[in-house]
Amino acid sequence: MAAVAAHVSPTATQDDFAAAVASMASPSKQTSVEKPKAKGRPRKDKTQTQSLPSPPAASSPSASAASPIDAHASGDVHMDMASDVEDDADEDFQEIEKLQDAGINAADLRKLKEAGLNTAMAVIYTTKRDLCSIKGLSEQKVEKIQEAARKLTSAGFITGSEFVRTKCKKRFRLSTGSTKVDQLLGGGVESCSITEFFGEFRCGKTQLCHSLSVIAQMPQSYGGANGKVCYIDTENTFRPDRITQIAQAFGVDPQQVLDNIIYARCYNSEHLVQLLLCVAAKMAEEKYALLVVDSIMGPFRVDFTGRGDLAERQQLLSRVMSRLQKLSEEYNLAVVITNQVMADPAAAMSFAANPPKPIGGHVLAHYSTTRIALRKGRGEQRIMKIIDSPNLPEGDCVFEICNKGIQDAKD
Repeated sequence: MAAVAAHVSPTATQDDFAAAVASMASPSKQTSVEKPKAKGRPRKDKTQTQSLPSPPAASSPSASAASPIDAHASGDVHMDMASDVEDDADEDFQEIEKLQDAGINAADLRKLKEAGLNTAMAVIYTTKRDLCSIKGLSEQKVEKIQEAARKLTSAGFITGSEFVRTKCKKRFRLSTGSTKVDQLLGGGVESCSITEFFGEFRCGKTQLCHSLSVIAQMPQSYGGANGKVCYIDTENTFRPDRITQIAQAFGVDPQQVLDNIIYARCYNSEHLVQLLLCVAAKMAEEKYALLVVDSIMGPFRVDFTGRGDLAERQQLLSRVMSRLQKLSEEYNLAVVITNQVMADPAAAMSFAANPPKPIGGHVLAHYSTTRIALRKGRGEQRIMKIIDSPNLPEGDCVFEICNKGIQDAKD
């Protein structure tokens, strides 16, 4: 990871965090706090966009003790956070309207936006076949649109150094609220990737999602990303009162935190596809740091019940996961999905240990950048283990669920 390591400041005050959250919820009322620069987001007037000032040093030990994430402060944890991104890191994020300068008419651009394509990179991500399926776009028009999009983006080969400069540098990591979990994850949940948490019921999956939904709104000095949150709930487990409890533990206005979360209750797999198409328009207008789907396989398990439906289910699941992957890269999002598990009948016939397996098959396994297993421990303790990751070694740690979300387990 080429992101710059940023130390979680133990001297930042709760007022600084509250002001940062309030600036996203109601920026017009917050005149004393400047709105943070949106990493990877288009801005109409970049001269008016400035980074949030660094939190001032505390003047007394008591102020230092009031740090919202005291577990990080006491643990002196270093986390990989996004540095100030240069303009060249945003070169791939070009509004779809810029294609008009290349001769694409406004009517065709409206059709692209209605299909969920809001940036030039989204056009690159979409196949010619899918573009031609958009009503009113002929093959000739599609070829012209694709050519214009290629000229605006860097979709070809680049060197490893350029990859670090333009891709890795803009990425960030969201703290989970637990020092040990952050260390296990190499600094936290990574953006531009899909992180999957799977496990049995009551093992902490939804609690992690609620905790991340609050922390994602924090300034970078607190392990956040100064962004809003999109929460897609397929199991009716989202609880505003739990968000309120976590926000109050951090010393901020719960209403402002909730105002920065857009929520959708998903009822079936086709509805999930539509929600992922619609959310792109919102992400093109404002900075979002986190997208949560809790849980990813819930609607598929209901809609496709027999073996004869398996092929159709996996094809639709592949479309959904591909969409999540593209959103994570296009808008520099940390995408978090939770997953259910099932017993392994083959292992049950032997004397070997029989840990539950995540559902979704190879399709889900290949699309998830990092797969993490959760299981129950003693009392409120939970055990997290990395199963698969392109850059993290296998390992595990123990954490516990508390009023602040999650924290290090007490000995």
